[in-house]
Amino acid sequence: MLLFTNCKINVGLDVTARRADGYHEIATCMIPVQGLCDALELLPAPELTEPELTVTGLPVEGPAERNLCMRAWNVMHERHGTPAVRMHLHKVVPTGAGLGGGSADAAFVLRGIHTLFSLDLTDEELESLASEVGSDAAFFIRNTPAIATGRGETVTPFALPELSGKYLLIVKPPVAVGTAEAYAGITPALPAVPLQERLQRPLESWRTEVVNAFEPSVFTRYPELAAIKRQLYELGALYASMSGSGSALYGIFDVPVCRADFSENLFVYQEYML
Repeated sequence: MLLFTNCKINVGLDVTARRADGYHEIATCMIPVQGLCDALELLPAPELTEPELTVTGLPVEGPAERNLCMRAWNVMHERHGTPAVRMHLHKVVPTGAGLGGGSADAAFVLRGIHTLFSLDLTDEELESLASEVGSDAAFFIRNTPAIATGRGETVTPFALPELSGKYLLIVKPPVAVGTAEAYAGITPALPAVPLQERLQRPLESWRTEVVNAFEPSVFTRYPELAAIKRQLYELGALYASMSGSGSALYGIFDVPVCRADFSENLFVYQEYML
């Protein structure tokens, strides 16, 4: 079985409270980026007692046994006794970017195993399993635009007609922002207007009203990210933001943008949105 595991962007991200378990309460809108994908191959391996994972493409830090794909298999095996598989992951989505590539890989492992072994689980049950693997992973079970709350694991479908017909440009500089590092600079605050309501306003208002709470502290530490956001607006973006905790940024445009406007040491990706 060959799966193409797409990433996501965050449109708006509020950090509203710190939880007793050490996590934070958030509210964010996640949108799948269907064309920017890793490739994941899953094969039954009845001769094995433990799963195997090999990785090619972009480098992934840490040993294979700590990869989120392995964690996803472990969760499915513990809950439903699924047998071992061979997994090969070819990484294309940049890591340390706030694009949810690792979470997507894990969610697609769950989805793939569910299909491969003909399980009969609902989307809600798969989302519950995904939430045990990673905060963003539940989003990729249904893989449609959604508002994510809690620590990111509670997803509610959400339409964004303002983005119909627009173009998306993602820019990833050669720096990585750790999630713990990003949260260290945050002071949680409850917004005066819920994110869902702000997203229903005209796209022109998003620049000042739909914000990513990580940007102030992350931009202070990495001023090159702030410079990329400014460049996106200078090129005509209707809206630009950092995705998740960074370091990828994106712009939403009426028309395609020339990639030559960006230096060669940046990862640049563009697609037609909706």
